[in-house]
Parts: sequence; structure tokens; C-alpha cells
Amino acid sequence: MAADRYGTKFDRLFVTVLTPYKKDLTVDERAFRKQLQYFMQPKFKDAGGAIIVNPACGEIFYLTRKEKRRNVEIAMEECGGKVPVFAGVFDLRTEDAVNVAKDAKKAAADGLFIFPPSGDSSVEMSWDPDKYPEVWVNLAKAEIDAVDLPAIAHPTAPTTAAFGKGLPLGATLRMVNEIPNIIGWKMVYNYQGAVTVARAFRALDRHISILAAPADLFHEHLATGYFDGTATGAFVYAMEPMIDHINAWRRKDIDEARRIWHSGLADLHYYVFSNYSRFHEKYKEACWLRGIIPSPFMRPPLPKPRKDEMLALRNLLVKAGCEVIPKKEMDKLMPLFD
Repeated sequence: MAADRYGTKFDRLFVTVLTPYKKDLTVDERAFRKQLQYFMQPKFKDAGGAIIVNPACGEIFYLTRKEKRRNVEIAMEECGGKVPVFAGVFDLRTEDAVNVAKDAKKAAADGLFIFPPSGDSSVEMSWDPDKYPEVWVNLAKAEIDAVDLPAIAHPTAPTTAAFGKGLPLGATLRMVNEIPNIIGWKMVYNYQGAVTVARAFRALDRHISILAAPADLFHEHLATGYFDGTATGAFVYAMEPMIDHINAWRRKDIDEARRIWHSGLADLHYYVFSNYSRFHEKYKEACWLRGIIPSPFMRPPLPKPRKDEMLALRNLLVKAGCEVIPKKEMDKLMPLFD
């Protein structure tokens, strides 16, 4: 096992930020800055906040290399030196992904946010990660060796009953044992899978940050202590009550944590994560309803916002105590939604 080079330095509340667009679906840099500035307010920073730019919910798969690089540059201008900033690394070819990693380092990002390979069915839908872990291990090593930065993994894999959509335990341990720069693990798992992986991490002789991801499970993970931080987009729509809930657990004020959770926050998260085929769409819809970004649209082939989701999200946000845009602003765009 490699030495513990980074320790608990990155046990942070990472938010995976969105990429807002103009009407022509080019990146809206002004709106992107506004979103980043929103997360530089004391409530988020003082709670241990941090930024992941170009994540999956930020549509990294549909951004050009130039757009990815520019997003990191803007994030460093707005957040660099204030909170850690990690940059998503993805491209279809390994050499192109390495170039994205090099761009992130050149922009002075604090670390990488790495994804499994994609494209061919043998490295996506049909991949058996426990039998062939080298499919991702080799890619991750190439990216990290090129820049020598700490990395957080986004460990999605073909769905299994034991781990949900997360990388199985054998391949997970192979990754962290062979790549000492991996310092954090986004817990994309179902509940039992998350507990299994978290227990294995706690048994290692170096620290891997257990970063909670699906926010509908935060109450449970905070209760068990398998919560070193987060890597989640849920903060883009419910940052204020989420920080209050996390801080109540940190103070061991269980009654207050339960009150916040059951005062609308749980229902909001349960709705957002009720259908994994659209939860990123709901992130963007809800973030727009909060007034944090000026448009809820995503780049094709991602689908349009849905009218039923907008109405449900607005009601749930209000119930959770979140400020939302006036209904007349929502109604203006409703004819454009599915």
C-alpha cells in the first residue's frame, strides 16, 4: 500500500457545478461565474465547501476541449485560493483525455475528477470491472501520471444488485491500491454497496475520502459516519438546507438534523433521485428555479426540461424552505418544455 500523501486534506463538501448555456447553447460564461460566486458565500465556504468543475452533471461529455479548459480557467479565477477546485477529465481516446488533464494542471486546478472510459460497449455496457479492472486502471494511470495531481474518482460501472451503478469492490480496491494519487471516491452506490465500499476503505492503511453523492442517502450516511464529505450536484438546488442538515449532524444535534430532513428536504431529494435516467435534468431545472442559472436547457442529445418536473420541483423547493423565481418567470418558458 502506498504512503498516505494527502491525508484528510480533501475531506470537503465538493459541489459538482453545472454548465449554463445561452439561447444558442454556447457556454454562458457570465452565468457560470455567477453560479461559482454563489458557492463562494460564507455559508458554503465555512462549511468546508469545494468545487468540481466539468462533472457529469456539468455535461462534460458534450463539451469541447476548449470549453472544458475555459471552464477550469473561469473556476480558478472565481474560486482559486478560496476553496479546492478539481477539474473533470474525460475524452474518448486516452491521449485526448491526457490532454484534458494537462489543460487542468496548466490552469492551476488543485486536482482531477476522473471518469471510467466510455464509447465502445466492451468498456461501457458490457464491461466486467472485477474481471478486467485494467480497462479503467490504465486510463486513470495515464491521466494522473501526466500531471501528478490528486484525483477523485467518479466510479460508475454497469449496474449490479450488490453495488447499484457503482464500481464493484474488487475493482475499487485495485484502483486505490495501484494509484496512490486517488484521494477521494464519489459514492455513487446504492445504500448497501456504499456501506460495503466504505467499510473496506476504513480498513486501508491510508485515507480515501468517502464522498457522499446521491443526496437522498445523506441522512443515513451522516448517521453511520461514512461521510467524509461530498461530491454531489444536489447543492446546486438545495445548498442552504443541506448545509444546515450536515452541520446539525456535525454538532451531534440529532433532533435538529431530523427536523430539517423531515421538513421538506428529504422529499425534495427523494423526488430528484427517484429516476436516475433524469436526475441531472432535474438538477438543472431546480437550479434554474432557484434563480442561480438563467436557463434550464441542456445540450442535445440530452432531453428538454419537462413541465411536470418543473411544477413538482417548484412545490418541493418551496416546501424545503428554498427561495424560487416567481411563477410567472417559469410560465414564460413552459411552452418550450416537453
